[in-house]
Amino acid sequence: MLTTNPYDDDKLREECGVFGVSATDGAAALVALGLHALQHRGQEAAGITTFDGAHFHTHRAMGHVAGNFDRDDVIRSLPGTVACGHVRYSTSGETALRNVQPLYAELSTGGFAIAHNGNISNAMRLRRELVRRGSIFQSTSDTETIIHLVATSNYRTLLDRFIDALKQIEGAYSLIVMTPEGMIACRDPLGIRPLVMGKLGDAVIFASETVALDVVGATFVRAVEPGELVIVQGSEIRSIRPFAPMAARPCIFEWVYFSRPDSIVDDHSVYSVRKAIGAQLAIESPVDADLVIPVPDSGTPAAIGYAQQSGIPFELGIIRSHYVGRTFISPGDKVRHLGVKLKHNANRALIKGKRVILVDDSIVRGTTSLKIVQMMREAGAAEVHMRIASPPTRHSCFYGVDTPERAKLLAAKLDLGGMTGFIHADSLAFISIDGLYKALGEAKRADIRPKYCDACFTGDYPTTLTDHDEGAEVDQFAMLAERVI
Repeated sequence: MLTTNPYDDDKLREECGVFGVSATDGAAALVALGLHALQHRGQEAAGITTFDGAHFHTHRAMGHVAGNFDRDDVIRSLPGTVACGHVRYSTSGETALRNVQPLYAELSTGGFAIAHNGNISNAMRLRRELVRRGSIFQSTSDTETIIHLVATSNYRTLLDRFIDALKQIEGAYSLIVMTPEGMIACRDPLGIRPLVMGKLGDAVIFASETVALDVVGATFVRAVEPGELVIVQGSEIRSIRPFAPMAARPCIFEWVYFSRPDSIVDDHSVYSVRKAIGAQLAIESPVDADLVIPVPDSGTPAAIGYAQQSGIPFELGIIRSHYVGRTFISPGDKVRHLGVKLKHNANRALIKGKRVILVDDSIVRGTTSLKIVQMMREAGAAEVHMRIASPPTRHSCFYGVDTPERAKLLAAKLDLGGMTGFIHADSLAFISIDGLYKALGEAKRADIRPKYCDACFTGDYPTTLTDHDEGAEVDQFAMLAERVI
């Protein structure tokens, strides 16, 4: 099997996207539109839950939003004026329908639906304790841990029980919760994962990115602040901050790769930041060449910035097909090896005899970079230079990004010379960590309390990593949980 799914490429994969709307007719259809705009954040599965004032309704499915939520019968099965949705790429739990969100449970306080963007880094320890106390899990998702913590809390009100649950979890989360009383949206105290609020008439909308607000015609109001809970009950909106104030550490990779270029993240235009990264990369790592070529599509804004700063012409030397199906059945290794050309193909007439600079957002395992360089060579390029719009990825992410184990990260195994040789490029350069901060308007990365979470580059994790640190014991329990569920 040769997979052509976007998340099978050699990239870091964002975990999920969430979208919620309160107090509007046709809420499910609006959520479906919002999830279309967030499809890049998760292409494995999607789900929508609605509340009609008396009952909750849920539809979850494997695959894309299109094909699952563009059918009238599905939308009609989701009545209500309050709804939340989720697109998923698994970073925690197996690929199965039981892990597709929103997750729903009947608690003593009534129905409880939750959609989660992020990763709980002590979920396995909490799960082990909850199972010993009698909890029965229905999924292998870390998100279900929150439901059980709420269900078993000794506090009286649902809001207090929810806050009690949040105070027990580590890691990154942006959450949208639906209850019979209303909708709650919140971010973790460090604001690692993004979440924004908008308005569409009287309706309040929450989304992972501003582009989803644009698509449904909503007006951006503001970002949900780190550690903030926004509670919507009918026309009433209130905000509480139950956590001690902390210096925010939003994920810096949102600007490098995860977010759509047309989104605004924490007051920064993603497109403008990526162009600035490319310009800074040209200042730090110039090279004599004839063409600047983006590795589509994520490398395009940085390549434009590199070309403008260097004065070297920008050209589309690699053409991407946007019409490749999800899978292609191949009879053997020879055809399987050609699979990269189903999605990317060299613009031979442009490249032959030229010295080219390839600009991409990152290198993870290095396998895709190797194939792209080889493609340029086969198209007749005289020289192939690779420039990367992020620092070397040397560490795994534990905050909701699907990262290979560290031993499989190319930059964790090889120095710059070794990486250059591995991908068979004439030269290779990455933007510096200080250069990345400069592109975001900072003078440089602070040695103490940096402004962003950049742990995948620096190894500076802003939270404790209980499950990772407990390693073997947690893994043993996870295997047991898989057998008994």
